[in-house]
Amino acid sequence: MWGPSARASVGGRERSRDCLKYWPPPPSAFAQGPAAPIIARPQAHRNREDFGKRRSEASREGESLPFFLISRTLMPVVVRLETMGAGGRMPVPPSSAKVESDVLKRAPDSKPPFTLGQIKKAIPPHCFQRSVLRSFSYVAHDLIIASIFYYVATNYFHLLPHALSYVAWLIYWAVQGCVLTGVWVIAHECGHHAFSDYQLLDDIVGLVLHSCLLVPYFSWKHSHRRHHSNTGSLDRDEVFVPKKKSGIRWYSKYLNNPVGRFITITITLTLGWPLYLAFNVSGRPYDRFACHYDPYGPIYNDRERVEIFISDAGVLAVAYGLYRLAVAKGLGWVLCVYGGPLLVVNAFLVLITYLQHTHPSLPHYDSSEWDWLKGALATVDRDYGILNKVFHNITDTHVAHHLFSTMPHYHAMEATKAIKPILGDYYQFDGTPICKATWREARECIYVHPDDEDDDKQKSKGVFWYRNKLD
Repeated sequence: MWGPSARASVGGRERSRDCLKYWPPPPSAFAQGPAAPIIARPQAHRNREDFGKRRSEASREGESLPFFLISRTLMPVVVRLETMGAGGRMPVPPSSAKVESDVLKRAPDSKPPFTLGQIKKAIPPHCFQRSVLRSFSYVAHDLIIASIFYYVATNYFHLLPHALSYVAWLIYWAVQGCVLTGVWVIAHECGHHAFSDYQLLDDIVGLVLHSCLLVPYFSWKHSHRRHHSNTGSLDRDEVFVPKKKSGIRWYSKYLNNPVGRFITITITLTLGWPLYLAFNVSGRPYDRFACHYDPYGPIYNDRERVEIFISDAGVLAVAYGLYRLAVAKGLGWVLCVYGGPLLVVNAFLVLITYLQHTHPSLPHYDSSEWDWLKGALATVDRDYGILNKVFHNITDTHVAHHLFSTMPHYHAMEATKAIKPILGDYYQFDGTPICKATWREARECIYVHPDDEDDDKQKSKGVFWYRNKLD
């Protein structure tokens, strides 16, 4: 009478009936009070195939279809009710205000509990390997895409209705500018010796690419190297060095409003790069006039002067080529095909650099507090969406880049993921949309000032934080 199949059938029903002890749900599921701890939901019948497989297993154990359905239906509901908060409502997700406060939380300014060597050990060794073929493949990729955009613009835009042609050119400037920003980033890698194992090859490629974008390659290479050597230092950093309150100009208070901020951002993005190269605007103050085109300027030492001449010659050669094109095809043609995209390139490289080193959570240090590792960590990764790939991830792997600048860009993301657990709170990332972040930083980051001793006796006078109060 009680054969194996009958016992299995009864046992299956008994196991299925066990689920009913969860129903009705306990009063605590509806109690007014804090949300109960969240319990992982059973991954029941995720799809038809999984559901059929589970039903077959239940059938072999003697579990009837009605009890199978009850056990697979009520259990997730009961568990879901157990996770609800007051009144049966699900816990409220973090508010945007809380997310914003987390983003603006100050980064640690104390000596890190790890060393550069420990960070390096966390990175797979192959991430430091540079491949000539792979690096050139990115150069070819970008130049081919830029050539396609150029071909389309010069061969088809004139066929469009007059009004549409203006729109087409604006789109061309934007997309071509983004692609050429990627080219700019590759030349920047050449300056860091991250392109290949051959310094001469890196310099030749970097000189050609940067000169085509009117950038003095060696001039910027040397000043940028000093930026990496002194990041976060108020005394020796080279670019976007924040001012102390005592150094704020008289007109700053008149620009500390929405209209003034818009004007400041516009001028910074359009004229910031050429003004920096020609007049060292936003750069480190020197005792005399500093210019990236001056081989005898205070930025460079005697060993670097010959290379500054070479950089100037490269820029002049490209400028002469543009002049000959303007004579042959007209100034308007050169401005449309080359000038517009170049404005976008210049705007992006200023924006990228500004946002990487300007953030309410980032500390800056004077000579009493600064050291290289603390300074290198005083930077933030940003999210530019699809442009992260177009810009070869210089935007969202900048922390790793400052720690290991000779690492090629195509390994930087893997390295970033590897070092995050080591860095912990010392790793800074802000996923705020770029336009919103730019406006926020322009509003909040006007000057730097140390914390008042009255606020916290432990705070050092040598650590400076961004402020925006202009009395």
